[in-house]
Amino acid sequence: MKKISHEHKVILATIICGILMAAGWLIEKSGASYFPMVYLLGMVIGGFYQTKEGLLETFKDKHLSVDLLMALAAIGACTIQYWFEGIMLTFIFSLSGSLEEYTTNKSKQEIASLLEMQPEDALLLLPDGATKKVAVESLTVGDYLLVPKGANIPIDGKVSKGLAICDEASITGESFPVEKLIDEDIFAGTINVGNSFEMMVTKESKDTLFSKIIQLVEEAQNTPSKTASFLNRIENTYVKVVLLMVPLMIFIPYFFLGWSWSESFYRGMVLLVVASPCALVASATPATLAAISSGARNGVLFKGGIFLEHLADLKAISFDKTGTLTEGKPVVTDACFLDTALKEQAINVIVAIERTSTHPLATALTSHFIDEVSDPLTSLVVEDLTGAGMIGHDTNHDWRIGKASFVTTSALPDELKIAVETLQNQGKTVVFLSRNHEIVGYFGLLDIPKESAQATIDYFRHEGIHTTMMTGDHVQTAQAIGQMLKIDEIHAGCTPEQKTNLIKEQLNHYPITAMVGDGINDAPALANASIGIAMGQGTDIAIDVADVVLMKDDLEKLQMAHMLAKKLKRIITQNIVFSISVILLLIISNFMKAVSLPLGVIGHEGSTILVILNGLRLLRTVRPQELLTSSLHKVTGNKKISTQH
Repeated sequence: MKKISHEHKVILATIICGILMAAGWLIEKSGASYFPMVYLLGMVIGGFYQTKEGLLETFKDKHLSVDLLMALAAIGACTIQYWFEGIMLTFIFSLSGSLEEYTTNKSKQEIASLLEMQPEDALLLLPDGATKKVAVESLTVGDYLLVPKGANIPIDGKVSKGLAICDEASITGESFPVEKLIDEDIFAGTINVGNSFEMMVTKESKDTLFSKIIQLVEEAQNTPSKTASFLNRIENTYVKVVLLMVPLMIFIPYFFLGWSWSESFYRGMVLLVVASPCALVASATPATLAAISSGARNGVLFKGGIFLEHLADLKAISFDKTGTLTEGKPVVTDACFLDTALKEQAINVIVAIERTSTHPLATALTSHFIDEVSDPLTSLVVEDLTGAGMIGHDTNHDWRIGKASFVTTSALPDELKIAVETLQNQGKTVVFLSRNHEIVGYFGLLDIPKESAQATIDYFRHEGIHTTMMTGDHVQTAQAIGQMLKIDEIHAGCTPEQKTNLIKEQLNHYPITAMVGDGINDAPALANASIGIAMGQGTDIAIDVADVVLMKDDLEKLQMAHMLAKKLKRIITQNIVFSISVILLLIISNFMKAVSLPLGVIGHEGSTILVILNGLRLLRTVRPQELLTSSLHKVTGNKKISTQH
């Protein structure tokens, strides 16, 4: 028989309490004398779990909680024979407790759904080509598996045979499937939406990216924010103050203001209800849990609520260049052929030579010209001179691709020299093509910004957040990228140590700073920033060092994370102001005899329910179009460019 969860037990107790409250009211109206027994039974059932938690906290943890106040208020109402008010208080308090339990579990459903996606079995490939179903925990590095169409990938590994088409939404939040070629990484918990393929295991089940994501989010949900921690700390003191105020509320009006004992005691019980900080205590935690879960669902992992709070107060953000703001690979931005009659032949030669190399510049040239090839020149003999360039020999000519000093022995003409210097001043790498040592063309290549980089920089500058780029690249390239993106401050030629020192200097001027990098050579800077944000598909070093991990190389997720943090701060502030206002209003109204116990119960517990519901709004995903609206607002500022030596 399936065990009933704690959430369902609390909800069931609330429902029974509500039914008994209605039944008791009908019995009371009918004139029967046994209605108090029905009310008492409803209060015992409805208030059991909260009262139990309150007593455990009091005696075991030495911590007074609002649960104890509510139990005392219900008992006090019964002692003056306000039976209906007592059970109504119990019912609404139980209802708010059920809602908070639901909110907590709702925020953790993302983790539960991830766990369900993690397969327990895998198809191990045997030496004879047959397969055997084995437990994922038994797999070791180097094992080969078969992944059928539509199956969850059981463990981290690499594609060894076939083409994998993976739905990686559980890892990156990306809704579109991704193609994976031979030797490309695949991750546990993602879904094979293409045909079956074979894979090699590269990690044990406990070390998979999927397992680390689950662990991170569970830890984050158990790590309260500063605000939540503060509210939990003051709860104990606040409850003591309320317990001291209640007898004063009873005895001072009775002895000095001429109130009757019944009225004084009644007002004391009302104070016990309305002064309870239920709504105040619930202002931060449910909302923070919801925000962490929303981020996890969309490929942004926060290691704790405190980093959401820091992100909302962000004053400066620094970016690594390569792979963070830029694609991390060069593309051809300029192509010039000095003799147009040789253009077609030159393109054929470029592709024939460069496709034999894996160098990033060679790959960029091949990708740029591959569609224009008219003759593959399979007879061309290619020679790779590492560090200099490449040579292609045919019957009549020697073709060279590389630096000017490698491709020709002559000095560059002034006109060509000016054109090349213009490209170099734009931060571009210039590659030359020559035939028999005579230059026939040159090409400018640049690691261009990602599509989302401009919108991201515009967004943060519009938010009044100082933007900085730190790179180990030379100053011309850094300046070119920085000017394209309109970054406030640019630092070039930085070593990892210099990036760390720059972050420390920024902390002297900006109280909350963030560093965004790839999590490897940027690790020291990530660790020293107020918030370390790692880009990429969850490398081990990124997860270990960073406070926030963007599981996909998408800067739009960074905008989403910042907007989510701001929304969390706004909602927590709304909740705190609202709950304190309700408490003060009800206390004043009680002293002026303007609020009854039923109205006090409704006002107090109603405010708690509204606060929890307000926090639930954070489960809603921030849509990309909401992000892009802000990025349309351009801001201008002076550029500061420095070179580190």
